[in-house]
Amino acid sequence: MLRLIAQGWSNRQIAEAICLSINTVEFHAKRIYRKLAVKSRTQAVRQATQYGLLS
Repeated sequence: MLRLIAQGWSNRQIAEAICLSINTVEFHAKRIYRKLAVKSRTQAVRQATQYGLLS
């Protein structure tokens, strides 16, 4: 899911692609942000890249 966020996919697009509800995608996105200690999608991608989670 983090890779899809990094590619600029919206929550709705992600939900449709992986057959989840948009609420589930939003929930998981917020958990990712919390674990990375960030508040936005851009910050999450930047932090994940710095940690080597995204190539």
